[in-house]
Amino acid sequence: MKAAVVTQLGQPLELQDRPVPEPSMDQVLVRIEASGLCHTDIHAAHGDWPVKPTPPFVPGHEGVGIVEKLGSRVTAHQLGDRVAIPWLGHACGHCRYCVDGRETLCESQQNSGYSIDGAFAEYALVDARYAVTVPTGVEPFDAAPLSCAGVTSYKSVKVAHVQPGETVAVFGVGGLGHLAVQYARLVGATVIAVDIDDEKLALATSLGADHVVNAATVDPVEAIKALGGADVALAYAVSPASFEQAFQSLSRGGRLVCVALPAEGTMSIPIFDTVLKGIEIIGSIVGTRQDLAEVFELHARGRTRVIAEGRKLEQVNEAIAELLSGDVPARLVFEL
Repeated sequence: MKAAVVTQLGQPLELQDRPVPEPSMDQVLVRIEASGLCHTDIHAAHGDWPVKPTPPFVPGHEGVGIVEKLGSRVTAHQLGDRVAIPWLGHACGHCRYCVDGRETLCESQQNSGYSIDGAFAEYALVDARYAVTVPTGVEPFDAAPLSCAGVTSYKSVKVAHVQPGETVAVFGVGGLGHLAVQYARLVGATVIAVDIDDEKLALATSLGADHVVNAATVDPVEAIKALGGADVALAYAVSPASFEQAFQSLSRGGRLVCVALPAEGTMSIPIFDTVLKGIEIIGSIVGTRQDLAEVFELHARGRTRVIAEGRKLEQVNEAIAELLSGDVPARLVFEL
């Protein structure tokens, strides 16, 4: 099989021929149809974060494909099922986080495309318990970005407890942000989209944003305050300065939801304003298997649109450069 492999952190990926892997007792072998490119894949390949993956490894945690082989103990899936391979590749299943519905906080988790090989390949293995069924009506090309960008933005709206009539500021209209605009609208929020690209802001408007702010031409904090301030600010831009602007845009009692993971890794938050204004700061990682099932169901009902462009796996390094340039409308998806 073809696979895009990180052989050395910080170096271009190599397209290699590898043997098709065999599933263990609890795994399924998936023939990949589509796999989205996420900023996390780039951070993994570059070794940007404190806990670094160990080369060689195959990135990719937005994989979607068909089950072609079953491990001897697998009962949750059948041959021919279409499944998603999300970030959460495996968790222990018995710690306090796994049993109370917070499995993405499991300290023993394995992550697709990071600590275990992912979906930038023609075939991939996945723990059958963590492969999420893709329902009829959701095409692989859409299901791939939904498996991370969708479920991550959905979860961030969920943990913010957005109420109908509240104002939500979406900082960064990319792979996550364009979906967050839609999820916030679905729960009845007024949405302000913030970006530095007019085309992305036009996309946000087409997806239902009520207001847009170009942070390259105006102060987004003042612009949002002029609109009454934000009850919730969702931080998707890979920039600490954007996180700080998101915080400053909040009204009293507002919630800042931190989602993106800039390589720089720190932001400056004033304690006085946080306390006096009753501001909440929430960290939100990817959603659970149940969250992803809900994301797929919403899409199957026609409630969301995925904006993406297709690429071939052979173009993996060019695609990474495209994403880093900021010229990608929302998501890039490798079609296999």
